[in-house]
Amino acid sequence: MSKVVVAPCEGFTLNISEIAPDKSISHRSVMFAMLASGTSEITNFLRAEDTLNSLNIVKNLGATVKDDGVTISISSEGIKESSEILDCGNSGTGMRLFCGLLSSAEGHFILTGDEYLRRRPMKRVTAPLRDIGAKLDGRNDGDLAPLSIRGASLKAFDYESTIASAQVKSAMILAALRADGICTYTEPELSRDHTERMLKGMGADIKVDGLKTTIAPMKNLLSPLKIRVPADPSSAFFFAVAAAITPNASIILQGVTLNETRIEAFRALERMGADIKYEQTDDKYEPIGNIHVKYAPLKAITVEDNISWLIDELPVLSIAFACAKGESVVKNAQELRVKESDRISTVVNGLRACGIEVDEYEDGYKVQGGVLKAANVDSHGDHRIAMSFIIAGLRCGMEVSDLDCINTSFPNFFELLQKITKVEFK
Repeated sequence: MSKVVVAPCEGFTLNISEIAPDKSISHRSVMFAMLASGTSEITNFLRAEDTLNSLNIVKNLGATVKDDGVTISISSEGIKESSEILDCGNSGTGMRLFCGLLSSAEGHFILTGDEYLRRRPMKRVTAPLRDIGAKLDGRNDGDLAPLSIRGASLKAFDYESTIASAQVKSAMILAALRADGICTYTEPELSRDHTERMLKGMGADIKVDGLKTTIAPMKNLLSPLKIRVPADPSSAFFFAVAAAITPNASIILQGVTLNETRIEAFRALERMGADIKYEQTDDKYEPIGNIHVKYAPLKAITVEDNISWLIDELPVLSIAFACAKGESVVKNAQELRVKESDRISTVVNGLRACGIEVDEYEDGYKVQGGVLKAANVDSHGDHRIAMSFIIAGLRCGMEVSDLDCINTSFPNFFELLQKITKVEFK
């Protein structure tokens, strides 16, 4: 499947309960099971390439994994040295968090990934881990995979990060759980907090005070996870934008995590004028509920705060910008340049191909709302770019190429898309 042609859509009413399970929580659930005593049970696990790679790595690290197709059960007697090279596929989350998890484990480990992941910078994780005693190296002085890790004794730390990154924070928290004293991690703005929530739920001694997180080393193994992974708001947001830009459209997105650090993109879409309502139904490891979205005329906004809370959703939010009245601006989003693609350039070039006026900056871009036109867009192997411009096709028709990457995060994306428009594969 190399190309897809998407037909314009005149409106739809849809209630979706099959949004892909949350990718971030799926990754973490299998990793954190390695820190538990007893058997962790995970339901509604995202069965996509990236998360299945993390599950396979856990197996290679000595965990016993049973999977009946509904529940994944994981039990571990500690991390074991693997004779296999540990393949993270396309997942920066997987590689960066495994760096933190393995830095204090006994043994030697090699992490690699696909051609795109091997180009992504890792020094933001490897450098602070090295500073506390981790024996970690890779190409370009530890900045590029494959990465080599030899487990070592780690020192307590008081680390002040210059970037708001849940991946860096999570790697350092995992390292802190086996450090030789109490550790603190401070970030410039609050990044997504799944790691803190889940580990605290398992019994870890973690305290959050504003932007500062304090972590005490584990005295014992943690309690096992018993978790149903909620639907991924980053995946759900593609269909939220689909409804918001399509006249006579409405959608209900069921079972989504309503964690405030994960629904900032929905808040941005609300500020643009979209009709959005939230309905909470549960709250254990995460607040969970339904999100209702209806079409409304959109107006331009500036996005410059809490960028780490909506960094993954900015490409498809930019499609909403293109359909809005006025000039929308994205600032403070340099992180976009080190994702699966340089998402500033790929968004800008894609929108220009669709006839939209866009100015590019080092840390973002400005989009002049207008009329989207059909175009041919290359995803450059980036799943979020691919799905974003497919959603744009609901307004004008679109041909998007390089589609295999979509399987890394949202395997049933096209199944859901075909409920609202005609899709032709080439």
